[in-house]
Amino acid sequence: MFGTAIRCIARKPKPPMKPIELNTPPEQTQTITRAIFDIVKEHGPLTISETWDHVKEVGLRGLTSKRHMKIMLRWMRERQKLRLICNHVGAQKQFLYTTWFTKHNFRQKPKPGSDSSQPKSP
Repeated sequence: MFGTAIRCIARKPKPPMKPIELNTPPEQTQTITRAIFDIVKEHGPLTISETWDHVKEVGLRGLTSKRHMKIMLRWMRERQKLRLICNHVGAQKQFLYTTWFTKHNFRQKPKPGSDSSQPKSP
């Protein structure tokens, strides 16, 4: 018991992350962030993979990869253009990106045993 406490106290804290510095030109950064913001605003809270699917449909030229989009999403979070929320259902967590002033409309997956269309028997 004391060994665990000593290990926790002896550990160094995680260093703070540096702010992201983008290498893209400001005009291109503005175009990409505007497109991502519009996608998130229109389609509601989205996961990273859902956002990437919508970006591919739009055909945004500035984004080179999903990794680049994730960096842009993190940069937008630092600038408080988007926020990250957690949809925690049971043992599963789902992290969703949303704009600051939208209401949460989580698409809950119904449980297999709870079908409301069937009447309950006594």
